[in-house]
Amino acid sequence: MKRLISLALLGATSSLMALDAEHAYLYKDPRVMGMGGANVAVGGYSTSVFSNPAGLAKIKKSHGFVVDLLGLGVSVSDKFEDFATDLDDVETDTDTNPNATSDIVKLLKNYSGDHFHFGVDNYTAISKNSDAFAWSLGVLAAADINYKVHANGGTSFLETSSRSFGGVILGGAKPYETDFGRLDVGVSLKYISQISYEGGLTVNELLDDDVQEKFKDKYEETSSGFGVDIGATLYPFEDSYWHPAIGFSLLNIGSMSMDDNYGGQPMTLNVGMSISPDVSIIESLVVAVDYVDALNANQVRFYNLSGNTVNVEDIDEDDYSKRLRLGVGLGLIDSSFLSMALNAGMYQGAYTAGVNLEMTMLKINVATYQEEIGTGNASNTDRRYIAKLGFGW
Repeated sequence: MKRLISLALLGATSSLMALDAEHAYLYKDPRVMGMGGANVAVGGYSTSVFSNPAGLAKIKKSHGFVVDLLGLGVSVSDKFEDFATDLDDVETDTDTNPNATSDIVKLLKNYSGDHFHFGVDNYTAISKNSDAFAWSLGVLAAADINYKVHANGGTSFLETSSRSFGGVILGGAKPYETDFGRLDVGVSLKYISQISYEGGLTVNELLDDDVQEKFKDKYEETSSGFGVDIGATLYPFEDSYWHPAIGFSLLNIGSMSMDDNYGGQPMTLNVGMSISPDVSIIESLVVAVDYVDALNANQVRFYNLSGNTVNVEDIDEDDYSKRLRLGVGLGLIDSSFLSMALNAGMYQGAYTAGVNLEMTMLKINVATYQEEIGTGNASNTDRRYIAKLGFGW
């Protein structure tokens, strides 16, 4: 597993012909992903800056300063451990194992067509919602590793697109009373830098002791950019039983100057609605629906390897099912010492589920969701599990 992760952390992407991509993102909060990724009209977390900065105004004022410290998150595909273990078990020294080449080919054929993901992240933030306005300052550090196995027609590849990235995000939100109800308006500023890799590993390269350095020399790209996000959430009948909310956000204004590399962040328009009915027998209930990237800014990337070069073509896609998100959040307990919520939803046409648990200063969040890789006839589903352990108050 160490060999596979080290290769992937360099970021490997290769394929003779691949049409694989998930929608661009910077951070996936397991609390949100458990609810189908729907948060545009919900908010309430420091991580609302990644969906709608106006959601910062929903942070509870009674909590004072909200600190999310050392929130280490890990996400992994369903079959990642099996493939990593099998790859590590192959003796790649041809002097010790004369069948090394055939062993690698056999392994790749066993997993041909499978897509895998491994990610680590940390988002540390401090936030506060005062009478005048709400604000949040956060620092992001993450690695996003994706790879796919191709073993067709006698030629085998390990395809992967990966990046390590991080930056600083500052957000603020302010509520206004209007004739149509309360209107929360938010804005966030961010600076993100990243190292990304798009290229390929053949069987012979996988057997090379210097594969990591050679791949790095061939495919490493660096990029960075500033981005601006704006958003608003309207509560037209705030005092009613249903407490409806309508939200919208425009993220990554300026596209952050990283679109040429994997990990680029296109400007996206996102809309959402939610209700929070008063149900006496439970602490809270939230039902939400989002439609993200309404202008179809995300694209899928077509790779064609030729020798040591990678030819890239970005293709438009308008798959509405990849953009629709539904979620339900059920709060069971919410006190100063213990908080617990159950989440469920639909994300890109597949179920999601999650649990949020906070005990004094310890925060544990787990969730599962399924990412749709590619689109149409080139789609490929990838069931993932995500967990976050952190400290805060």
